[in-house]
This record gives sequence, structure tokens and C-alpha cells, in this order.
Amino acid sequence: MSDSSDMIDPSEPADLPEAKNLPTGGGRDAMATLRRAQQLVRDAQAAIEEASRVVGQGHAPSGEAGARLAAAEAECQELNERLAEVEHQVGRLMTLYVATYQLHATLDPVEVQSTISEIVLNLVGAEQFVLLLADEEGKACEVRLMHGEPDLAWARAGRYEGGDPLLDAALIDGGLRFGPSEQSPALAVVPLRVQDVTVGALVILKLLEHKPAFVKEDRDLLDLLGAHAASAIFAARVYSKTARKLRTLESLIRLVNKGQRDKGGGP
Repeated sequence: MSDSSDMIDPSEPADLPEAKNLPTGGGRDAMATLRRAQQLVRDAQAAIEEASRVVGQGHAPSGEAGARLAAAEAECQELNERLAEVEHQVGRLMTLYVATYQLHATLDPVEVQSTISEIVLNLVGAEQFVLLLADEEGKACEVRLMHGEPDLAWARAGRYEGGDPLLDAALIDGGLRFGPSEQSPALAVVPLRVQDVTVGALVILKLLEHKPAFVKEDRDLLDLLGAHAASAIFAARVYSKTARKLRTLESLIRLVNKGQRDKGGGP
């Protein structure tokens, strides 16, 4: 597992990247909109400062002018607060966007799982979670990663065969689920789905102390994580199976060649 210190702390607003470094489409459009909003805030602040300076040089403002100036200042303050919130959310999404590239940087299943663990711990803020991957028959899920020692019988057994309604529903229809419920202790179940194939699920059971509950933007984070994690796991599995078959085939070829050389008395 790579050093978790390399991950960016989600509690700190990330600097906004240059638009030229972003992919085309929604990401670049969102950043352009955000930068335009920043410029509008700066323009509004400049206009308010200029109006205050002009008023200060003359007589006291009339009741109507003073009210309009106060309203403008209040609107500017509200816009500033909303802009700061959006910047923080975009920063988190961009951080996750960069982190998900780490998932696709390797075809080693163990490294992919370790990267998923780092993202869930550092960006989502989960203290206890379990990563389940479907077995070869697709009838059950095996525990491939567990963090925080959750007190669940199936987690300790290392295999999930059903029984948690929240988890079962997510595995069946591939939809993100939030809990807990009377029948399930899971705070969230993130299905790992590639097209119509469910390769597993991420079960979040407890959050870190500084994060009392999920917030609205966590849905986007979990959706993005689920999609990228699923494709990375699927690719690593296919590569691993292909590599094993290739090694077996190479061994058979070497044996055949050795037998032919022994039979013919060649070198």
C-alpha cells in the first residue's frame, strides 16, 4: 500500500487547476463557470468599494441609497460564502478525480485494492469498511479488504452469501444505498458495477470522528469511486487471468520443445 500521506486532505480546499489541464467536457465547463463566478464576485466587491468611497466623499447617503448599498453588500457576502462552498466541493471532486487515476495506473489486483482503501479512508472519511468482490461462480462475495475490524459475522468469516437487505439490494440492481436501517448496520453500500456486471461492493460501516455523517456531495464522490473502482478491478482481474493462462501455455510449449529435442537427440 502506498503512503497515505500522499493523499490530499479533504478538509483543506484544493487549489483550482488550470482549465487547460482538465479534460474536455463537463469538468472543463464546470471550472470555467466557477472561474466566471469568482470574477463576478471580485467585480461586485470592487463596485461596492467604489460606491462606499464615493458616498464617503459626499453627504450621507439617503435612506434608499443606503438600503440598496447594504443589500448589495449582503448579497456579495452570501455569494462569497456560496462560492467558497462550491470551491471546496470542486476541490474534493478534483482530488478524487486525480486519485482515481491511481486505480488505473496498475493491473495488480492487490495494488488496486490498496488504492481503493486509501481513497475511502482519506477522501470519504471512513473508519470501518469492507471491500467485497464476487467469486468466480458469482453466487457469493469474498472479503478482499477490511479496515477497522467491523463486528460482523460475514466479515469475520471472509465471505458474504446474503442476508443484509441493504447490501443485497445494491448487489442486485447496482444502485447506491445509504443506511443504516433496522436490518442493516451499513452507512452506505457502493456497488462496483461494470456495465451490467456487478463485480463487488464497498460497504462503509463507520465514519471518522471528525465526520459525523455523510453530506450531500458525498453521493457524487461515492458514485465516481464506485465506477472507477469497478473498472479498475475488472481490468486487473482480466489481466491476471490472461497472464496465468499465458504462463501455463508458455510452460507447455517449453515442455513440448524439450520433449522433441530429447527425442531427436538435438541440443
